Amino acid sequence: MSHINVTINGRQYRMACEEGQEARLLKLAENLETRIGSLRGKFGEIGDARLTVMAALTVCDELLDASARIRTLEEELTALRDVRVAAADRARATQTAVAAALNSAADRIEKTTQVLNRTIGGGVAIG
Repeated sequence: MSHINVTINGRQYRMACEEGQEARLLKLAENLETRIGSLRGKFGEIGDARLTVMAALTVCDELLDASARIRTLEEELTALRDVRVAAADRARATQTAVAAALNSAADRIEKTTQVLNRTIGGGVAIG
């Protein structure tokens, strides 16, 4: 477990994180600090706690929107996978039907050829 110092709303906080996650935690703190600074620019000095809560609510709002979008995309992905499977099934069925039709045509041609060979070979004149 690592410990690092982060600055949020001008205050330093000592935070614990897993090994290797220090840079991520610093980036998260910087992001929150930027949000608080942006809110301070819009609303002025309305109190540290209020700015922090507003920044947290902004993050939560974005997270809810992102989660909803992810759910929508997952549903679309599932639908597309279903369509792909159905299309593959139709393609296999079509391929099987075409193969059967070709085999049937080949059989008919073969039978017609045999009849013609017997007819021509039997000395029957055509024409």
